Amino acid sequence: MFRGNHPARVDEKGRLKIPADFKREFPEKQEFYVTSLDGKRAQLYPIAEWEKKEEVLAKMPSTSVAKIKFLDVTSYYGQMVEMDTQGRVLLPQILRESARVDGEVVVLGKQGILEVVNHDDFKAEMVKAPLSMQDMAALAEFGL
Repeated sequence: MFRGNHPARVDEKGRLKIPADFKREFPEKQEFYVTSLDGKRAQLYPIAEWEKKEEVLAKMPSTSVAKIKFLDVTSYYGQMVEMDTQGRVLLPQILRESARVDGEVVVLGKQGILEVVNHDDFKAEMVKAPLSMQDMAALAEFGL
């Protein structure tokens, strides 16, 4: 389970060094499916987590518009990557450009996945759209 925020950096070759607190959760040769649902955030799915999504998708009809759109978006931004011996993963170029994840980034633990966002964009988004009372009420329904 991934938790918290770890500032990081994407180097000039597009490689993200996985923060040490998150890296401890992985075996030596970790594979990821790196993708995005909106082009604004890079999502790093350990392959076991991504395969759970694929199992759900396999149960949906091939004509499902939602399934087609999901696969279009996640395939467009997506790429299989393997963490190297130094704990780095290469972020796909299309996604790096779209999400502006180069230089200073934030790596967020989101339960089973890691999310990488542009640090400045993320701070601005947090100020512009903070957690609302409506959000809090929705969370309270689940005991949070």
